[in-house]
Amino acid sequence: MSHPKLRRLDTIVSVLTLFLLLAGPVHAGVPGSTSAINLDAQGLALRGYDPVAYFEDGKPTRGVEKLSASYGGARYLFASESHRKLFLQNPKKYVPEYGGFCAVGTSFGEKVDVDPETGKIVSGKLYLNNGPKALEIFDRDTRNTIARANQNWPSVKDKAL
Repeated sequence: MSHPKLRRLDTIVSVLTLFLLLAGPVHAGVPGSTSAINLDAQGLALRGYDPVAYFEDGKPTRGVEKLSASYGGARYLFASESHRKLFLQNPKKYVPEYGGFCAVGTSFGEKVDVDPETGKIVSGKLYLNNGPKALEIFDRDTRNTIARANQNWPSVKDKAL
């Protein structure tokens, strides 16, 4: 059993985190959408960022309109033809977890939009977060955040944004 002051601090951090996440998402997404994939109004995933770049280049990179591919009801953009080819060979490897919604938000049972600049590869999977504060929380307790998000995703994915 943990110390009472630590439990209280944990609760305060959790409440503040949820407030920060829900107070102002970085992107509007498609309000009211119950899609399990985070898309903009034109059906574009990752706000146009290249999903392969996180893995191959180690950083978020914007894709270009002329290099695109569709998968699972979403359209993805790529920074290079080689990234597009890698994606087409194994799209499941590159698509973000939780449909591209915020990992920390999902860990709290909420569907929250993301900032693609927060992309992180953990154990070969791409996780995104709402912004710098959420990314800080994700980095501080990655393993437990992912475990909670994995548990919550089945009920979160059908919620409205």
